[in-house]
Amino acid sequence: MLRKVLFLSALCLCLLPAVASAQVRGPFEVIFSGSGANGNKFNGFTGALNFGFGYFITQDQIEIGVRQSLQYTDIGVPRQLNGSTRVAADFHIPLGDQNQFLPFAGVNLGYVYGDSVRDTWEMAPEAGLKWFVGNDVFVFGQVEYQFFFRSGSNLQNGFNNGQWVYSAGIGFRF
Repeated sequence: MLRKVLFLSALCLCLLPAVASAQVRGPFEVIFSGSGANGNKFNGFTGALNFGFGYFITQDQIEIGVRQSLQYTDIGVPRQLNGSTRVAADFHIPLGDQNQFLPFAGVNLGYVYGDSVRDTWEMAPEAGLKWFVGNDVFVFGQVEYQFFFRSGSNLQNGFNNGQWVYSAGIGFRF
């Protein structure tokens, strides 16, 4: 009986490095998300694609990255294409027995441009959650409040005339 317990204990100790190494994720991250909508008569379409690339300065806590968004619409207006390019810094809080939940909060700064928006700088506080469904694969949700630095207006007006941006998608760590 004692031999069986010692054997099983030794076997578990041998497997521990394999399990522990499964928790280590690479420092790079790539994310993809998208959305689409159409009118009730299917007479137009609006869609958005988002792409992001990040680098974790620390294992699972501080990330810096760049994000690109493109939006197309032809609902009730001539065809229009808008975009935004942003750099971001986020602080993650690893939760769960295998750090499978990563709530985060941070800020981004970038430029908004396109056919239906006035080209301008923007800044946004942001927050979200990454949920690892595999060792290196996660689904995420994020919300940010973009406010704008338009020439001729003060910061208060830019904040009051901001917009909420929601996104959900999939990401990969490597």
